[in-house]
Amino acid sequence: MNGVIGVLVDIAKTPAFLVSLIALVGLLTQKKSGADTVKGTVKTFVGFLVLSAGAGVVSGSLEPFGGMFETAFNVKGVVPNNEAIVSMALQQFGTTTALVMFFGMAVNIVIARFSKMKHIFLTGHHTLYMACMYAVIFSVAGFKGASLVAVGALALGATMTLSPFILQPFMRKMTGGDSVGLGHFGGVGYWLAGTIGKLVRGKKEKVVTTEDVNFPKGLAFLRDSTVSIALTMMVIYVIVAIAAGPAYVAKNYPDEGNFIIFALTRAGQFAAGVYIILQGVRLILNEIVPAFKGISEKLVPEAIPALDCPIVFTFAPNAVLIGFFSSFVGGIVSMIAMGLLGTVVILPGVVPHFFCGATAGVFGNAEGGLKGSILGAFVQGILISFLPIFLMPVLGNLGFANSTFSDADFGIGGIFFGSLASHGAQMAVIGGLVVLYAIIVLYSVFAKKKKAA
Repeated sequence: MNGVIGVLVDIAKTPAFLVSLIALVGLLTQKKSGADTVKGTVKTFVGFLVLSAGAGVVSGSLEPFGGMFETAFNVKGVVPNNEAIVSMALQQFGTTTALVMFFGMAVNIVIARFSKMKHIFLTGHHTLYMACMYAVIFSVAGFKGASLVAVGALALGATMTLSPFILQPFMRKMTGGDSVGLGHFGGVGYWLAGTIGKLVRGKKEKVVTTEDVNFPKGLAFLRDSTVSIALTMMVIYVIVAIAAGPAYVAKNYPDEGNFIIFALTRAGQFAAGVYIILQGVRLILNEIVPAFKGISEKLVPEAIPALDCPIVFTFAPNAVLIGFFSSFVGGIVSMIAMGLLGTVVILPGVVPHFFCGATAGVFGNAEGGLKGSILGAFVQGILISFLPIFLMPVLGNLGFANSTFSDADFGIGGIFFGSLASHGAQMAVIGGLVVLYAIIVLYSVFAKKKKAA
């Protein structure tokens, strides 16, 4: 039994397998020809591998940047990183996490089938991370065995439903419909960025977006997002490399040669990674949306696939870079504020500020153009910097580790349930779940009445 669950969890946490399996089911339910079914399934599988490869290139290119930044400016503190904190937590909570993840995904599908909240969350690795965090928090609250799995699965299923649901109005504006949603646990941050975009837009009929920026004729080549991303990252990377000094690269990357060449190469790799991500996204959208039609028609009426955050990058490539830098600046401002306030110092993790900041930039741009992109991503950067301070105490012994969960929904969900657990233990946690499911039920009832009227 454990072996079967383990295989299912391995499939679920691997986006390429999970989403291609969903595409296969969708194509089969539509009774597509064998050739079309194979083509759609394989291209979806390859598309996610392309996207994952691009994300890996981006993460790898940014890895030295964080260390160089810390050395250059002599700062120490906690670095939010989902992968790092989960790898530590799984040593103790591995089995529980697997069970919470498996049953949480089932709860998400049941909610989508019987409620008016139709998103099916398909970002497997984020589902794993959230399952792990809930396993830790509810264990600290005193839940054990079957009750721990049940409570964790119900919390995870609700989170997988509500996070993409609150973002759908913004996704609808970007995509022109409900064919796809965003399944990434930075949802509260993206919602905040989009809302800020609305506020700064005001009543202007024409909003200057990040894609409308007019460059002088001699700099028209900067309209190519790959070129502008590469050149911008080269400037930033070289500045930080010079500030860190050649000794840092010589000590930590002895086979990389000259430190300036090293910085330029990593900056170029970053741009290459973003380009690969964009190609993977295009490939996925061309296949998964038509394939998912079969799921929505036959199994879960009106279901909306919620996919990983790079899915929005193609809608505003310039906002990706702007959002990243704005979010990172928000992290630096927050770090300085924490030092002055005497709290735990949360260092700006480059990877979460890229993926979350870039996505926030796209959401802010969709509503408020260039101003919305800058301000929305900046505030999102502050949010994901301060949330970990309040999350760490509810993680028990894991809270003393030199890392923590990074994206906004981890902070919101963890603080919500962790605070309930610390104030009223298990009954308070159950009460919190009742509130979440009451929201889902009440919305569904209201939506039905509104449609009938």
